[in-house]
Amino acid sequence: MRQNFGDILKNIRLQREMSQEEFANVLGTTKQVISRYENNQRTPKLTIANEYAIKLNVPLSVLLGNTTANKTETFRIPVLGYVRAGVPMEAVEEILDYEEVPARYGDIDDLFALAIRGDSMEPKFTDGDVIVCRKQSDVDNGTIAVVLVNGDDATVKTVRKTAQGISLIASNPAYTPLFYTNAECEELPVTILGKVIELRAKF
Repeated sequence: MRQNFGDILKNIRLQREMSQEEFANVLGTTKQVISRYENNQRTPKLTIANEYAIKLNVPLSVLLGNTTANKTETFRIPVLGYVRAGVPMEAVEEILDYEEVPARYGDIDDLFALAIRGDSMEPKFTDGDVIVCRKQSDVDNGTIAVVLVNGDDATVKTVRKTAQGISLIASNPAYTPLFYTNAECEELPVTILGKVIELRAKF
């Protein structure tokens, strides 16, 4: 059974024979915050959890409870509210939730989840759905991918590539396909962030 963040943090503190106040000093926070963590009343943002992992000299995956390599088990990945140019995914602070994904999907560092916004991919994806994605800089023709264009927030579209450039195609016929020449892909730029590998529909 997977432990909560607070349980794991408490176990680390007790193993090191430290009081909550001493532990708080190491992590650069307060005794009250540590108490809330240990009572599972509060969970840190991913960026803060990563800082704690560095200060404690433990892998972030351990702190988040992703300690198994067993392909039949799962680990948790954050559901990001957005993906934006110039902002590393691990630095995104708008974490809406966490999703359990099978360990067979691969390394936790290669996966992310994103909340769908808008109706451009209806009926496949609707506003509020969550997609699980694998980070990769290129995808096969016809693949649904997460793409950054000209520094805007990421968009989710079907990718069609030709010798002349790339088209980003919405599932909703109300949206016109967007075509970018090879030159525009370099200049804007148009960057593929990852492949959509699973839909978590929200009802």
